[in-house]
Amino acid sequence: MKVVVAHNRYSSAQPSGENAVVDTDIAQLRAAGVEVVPFLRSSDEIADLSAVGKLTLAASPVYAAGAQRDLAALLERERPDVLHLHNPYPLLSPAVVRTAQRHGVPVVQTVHNFRHVCVNGLFFRDGGPCHDCMGRAVPLPGVRHACYRGSRAQSTVMATALVTHRSTWRRVDRFIALTEAIAQFLRDYGIDPDAIAVKPNSIPDPGGHDTPGDGFLYIGRLSAEKGVDLLLSAWRRHPEGRLGTLRIVGDGELRDHVTAAATERGDVEYVGPVPHEEVAGHIRRASVVVNASVCEDVLPTVVIEALANARPVLTTDLGGPPHMIADAGVVTAAEPAAFADGMARIAAASDGLRVAARDRYLAHFSPEVVVARQLEIYRRVRESRQG
Repeated sequence: MKVVVAHNRYSSAQPSGENAVVDTDIAQLRAAGVEVVPFLRSSDEIADLSAVGKLTLAASPVYAAGAQRDLAALLERERPDVLHLHNPYPLLSPAVVRTAQRHGVPVVQTVHNFRHVCVNGLFFRDGGPCHDCMGRAVPLPGVRHACYRGSRAQSTVMATALVTHRSTWRRVDRFIALTEAIAQFLRDYGIDPDAIAVKPNSIPDPGGHDTPGDGFLYIGRLSAEKGVDLLLSAWRRHPEGRLGTLRIVGDGELRDHVTAAATERGDVEYVGPVPHEEVAGHIRRASVVVNASVCEDVLPTVVIEALANARPVLTTDLGGPPHMIADAGVVTAAEPAAFADGMARIAAASDGLRVAARDRYLAHFSPEVVVARQLEIYRRVRESRQG
């Protein structure tokens, strides 16, 4: 089987879990014997565009003409069985769906966020969840609040793309929803349930172990939507040292909040950003991994990494993580008192949850399980298109 994987890589200045997911997906497909042909663009290319290129860039989320020409040539040359689309913005545009189908190639899209409806893709604004654009013919609130990169002009372009390509998305042969929460979002958007398949991401198996660990670990972007302030507020409700050490790994605009907490309390340690190859070591050092997101996070890779490394997860009840962890952790409301209570409960139960966490990974997130499901999706859309 031959698959074109199409993805607009996010800027390297903003570390992206989605980029890492696509890289892992390509590697796992190749390991399974699939011939993968990458069709990639990177937002890093924008800085090197000519003056004319930067003028045409404004329209590229709606229609990226150069990308369509390049994709058409690739499809004619490679004759793939499937085109698998991840992020189309800004340099590919959803027009790749129509380009592929004009060449007789079925399209699968993995839905990593809410960009089909929401200008910023997060359902998050001004410190809390926002669904103001859901169900609207035109996402005007996203423009009014400058939800895309803080710019009304850029938000207008993105809103135009969302309106223009509403019919394009209904042409996709199969959507891959990373969790049942995303599947419901797609159904609410009007996608035929038969065109939706639920399949999570995966990470390579780090191997089993029986190390108990100590304390709590947060690893991720230090930003408002990731719940850094919720995490720190809940932690402060416990006497210093009672739950061990809270280690925080990552970087972002709320770094000063974290460094202040580490100065204030001896049981908060700010580690800073670390290379990905060190992540598993930090996870195994802890007894609990924390996901404090106050937005509807779709499928945080760190949750899968926690389960793979036999670590239970404390998470808020928003987005995909509650669907991910099942009996391998604790789910609470996204407010300080509830999250603080969850910290106490999972600290007391963490030793007994290690096996459940590892079993959850093996049953639902291991490469063998996930890639087999993905190949079945490809086979079905190819056979359907041929039929």
